[in-house]
Amino acid sequence: MDKKQAIIAFGALSQESRLDVFRRLVQAGNQGMLSGEIATALGQKQNTASVNLSILLRAGLIRNERDGRTVRYFADFQGVGGLLGYLMEDCCGGQADQCRPLIDQVMTGRGC
Repeated sequence: MDKKQAIIAFGALSQESRLDVFRRLVQAGNQGMLSGEIATALGQKQNTASVNLSILLRAGLIRNERDGRTVRYFADFQGVGGLLGYLMEDCCGGQADQCRPLIDQVMTGRGC
């Protein structure tokens, strides 16, 4: 991930209802959720949830898959790993080899 994409990702997470959507998808793990389920769980209007999902999708923090006539959303653990890896790439006072195991684990994007 580069600086511009990191700024977009942080911008997507900087709004309360989008952060709630993202955290809900992290909690859902590999099962993901339908947009209507997300809206209901968070007490959001369907159109608000759809806008939030669209912004998080463009930021690379979530992904979606068609599930019949509906769309299921998931936290994109690789995208999150890319963001965390970007933040940590210069860690440990410039001695990234000390942090390398953690960075490698984050960058693999392993989810639940």
